[in-house]
Amino acid sequence: MPNAKYDVVGIGNAIVDVLAHAEDSFLKSHGLVKGTMSLINSQAADKLYEEIEPTLECSGGSAANSIAALAVLGGRGAFIGKVCDDKLGAIFRKDIAALGIVFNSTPSRYSASTARCLILVTPDAQRTMQTYLGACVELGPDDIDENLIADSHITYLEGYLWDPPKAKEAFVKAAVVARKAGRKVALSLSDPLCVARHRDDFIDLVDNHVDILFANEAEITSLYQVSNFDAALQKVRGHCEIAALTRSAKGAVLISGDEVHVLDAEPLEKVVDTTGAGDAYAAGFFYGLVNGKSIYDCGRIGAIAAAEVIGHFGARPEVSLAKLVAKKLG
Repeated sequence: MPNAKYDVVGIGNAIVDVLAHAEDSFLKSHGLVKGTMSLINSQAADKLYEEIEPTLECSGGSAANSIAALAVLGGRGAFIGKVCDDKLGAIFRKDIAALGIVFNSTPSRYSASTARCLILVTPDAQRTMQTYLGACVELGPDDIDENLIADSHITYLEGYLWDPPKAKEAFVKAAVVARKAGRKVALSLSDPLCVARHRDDFIDLVDNHVDILFANEAEITSLYQVSNFDAALQKVRGHCEIAALTRSAKGAVLISGDEVHVLDAEPLEKVVDTTGAGDAYAAGFFYGLVNGKSIYDCGRIGAIAAAEVIGHFGARPEVSLAKLVAKKLG
């Protein structure tokens, strides 16, 4: 790839994650659909927060988690997202900066509070997320730093952020700037319910602006409204340069032109918490790509990063991913 100051700039929701253990009965009693993300208002967020026992609170958001994992791998990352000028916003900014990630987005002083995501992890390690977007919804085209986009190998768009209207304009602006500068654009579909809300928009985005697509099995089948993974795989071929389709314990399938790679999941003794698995996978894939690795090796690095994250509670790596990748790939 041509020289750039940054490997990846992520654009997404700037959220403080609140993780807690929960039983299936708790999800049922609150009408929550396991394994999905739902948007809630501030009142619902406050009520739910009162009923859980937080185990971990840290800066998060899907794209931000990916950029954090990229930094742990040794990559150069930047992030664009909207926080409020409040306590949670300060926590988010401090956490991001501590990893060496560039985060220059101007905080909002007159909006709703900084976003938070209540992540309920059931005994089967599945995570169900209730998200109050707060200040995130204010991100718009004016927040896109064109110089930052042009000086990054890859601009990574978080599908979750497609809900706020102004964010759509911001995404398209960033994609156009990146393409004009000869850079790559990546998109994560984020969640099957998110795909269902914005299917036509996402298809248009993939067809006209995206080079690298990340999706799990539920998301890609939802995007193309087909009943099985194989049909979805055939649908996505030719619509973007690279499609990285993850299948949890079944591993992943990578498609790039005539190349098709089927990879097993990285061996792991026990899955503790699937929060951040896809985020870490994307980070590993990006790290391999900007360092000239083959598509197959990019997938391997992504799988190694994802396995580390799901082996403990929380979405951020707890060990040096760079050393772990070096050890496993030789």
